[in-house]
Amino acid sequence: MNALDFTTAFTTDKSPEKVFEAVTNVRGWWSEEIEGNTAQLNDQFDYHYEEVHRCRIKLIEVIPNKKVVWLIEQNYFNFTEDKTEWTNTHPTFEITEKDGKTELRFTHFGLVPDYECFNICRDAWTNYIQNSLKKLIETGKGEPNATGKPQTENEKKLSKS
Repeated sequence: MNALDFTTAFTTDKSPEKVFEAVTNVRGWWSEEIEGNTAQLNDQFDYHYEEVHRCRIKLIEVIPNKKVVWLIEQNYFNFTEDKTEWTNTHPTFEITEKDGKTELRFTHFGLVPDYECFNICRDAWTNYIQNSLKKLIETGKGEPNATGKPQTENEKKLSKS
């Protein structure tokens, strides 16, 4: 792991099975407008948030209750000069049991401070992992975005652009 790759983690009392189930329910925590399948090896899905961000993602590693690795096959941001930032990066979810609790560690391998999108993406991932995904795991209801339903301050600003 490159120390510059974005990482965030949290611990929950819920089981690794429950955490894995929530991670693969991408509509439940990231976006209600995901198109495609999000749980099995080689599944592909499309994410889009208004005209701000679109990407195509493929699941390239799935170890039930332990790990999910995505490959960003295509990406577009309307707010960066390089519209392909994120392309060929690997958002990774690692699930481990520690002292009777479950840790979820999310690392977006390739999302580094040199990227123009880094601050916005760091803030968005922090919200979607630490807030929305954690709530989905612990309460059964996350806070995904959708057209007209921005969840972060940056989404609110970018939606108005």
